[in-house]
Amino acid sequence: MTKYARDEFDRVPEASSRQGVHRVASDAPRRRLGPILAVGVVALAIGLVAFLFLPKLGFVPTGTPLLAAGSALESPSASPSTEASQTSQSPSAEPSAEPSATPSASESLANSGTSSAVPSADAQAVDKTQAVAVYNGTTTAGLAGRVSATVAGDGWALGPVGNWGGMPQKSSVIYYSGAEQKANAEALGELLNITTLVDSAEFQMPLVVVLGPGFE
Repeated sequence: MTKYARDEFDRVPEASSRQGVHRVASDAPRRRLGPILAVGVVALAIGLVAFLFLPKLGFVPTGTPLLAAGSALESPSASPSTEASQTSQSPSAEPSAEPSATPSASESLANSGTSSAVPSADAQAVDKTQAVAVYNGTTTAGLAGRVSATVAGDGWALGPVGNWGGMPQKSSVIYYSGAEQKANAEALGELLNITTLVDSAEFQMPLVVVLGPGFE
């Protein structure tokens, strides 16, 4: 006999042929493969339907390889159309630019001609601040004073006024010093009805009026 207390495992019939404690052997549980196979078949069918029919209906998720392939196929076709549109536009743009450039060039020439004409006119403007000397080369007394009064009355600045002491003159002459005084000499000639104008550097005055015989 053992020194341990008796338990339920010690309660074995004495006439039993079994010795020790034995448990009833149970069959190992069998896994049912039918449901698993059914789920796999259904999933495969859903995948095939999604792959074959959904792209035709336009239901393509963003970022899928199918969408990337479609965009890659569309991009080459888009670039030739863009190049074709650019080439079709370039010939039409060049002829339109050339006719528009021609009038603008003519207008620029006309404007340049106008602008160049204005300074030339200003350069030949009459400057009445230039002193005008009046000399009497005739035998008519007081003729220089009378003509100088006419010149001053027209706004000109007066210089020396007196009798002419140089060579005898055959007609009335206006002497001017340099091309810049030519316009002034012409204005004086119109005022005094003198047509002879001479460019001379012999005088210290810019404008010299010498009254000759026949002056009225």
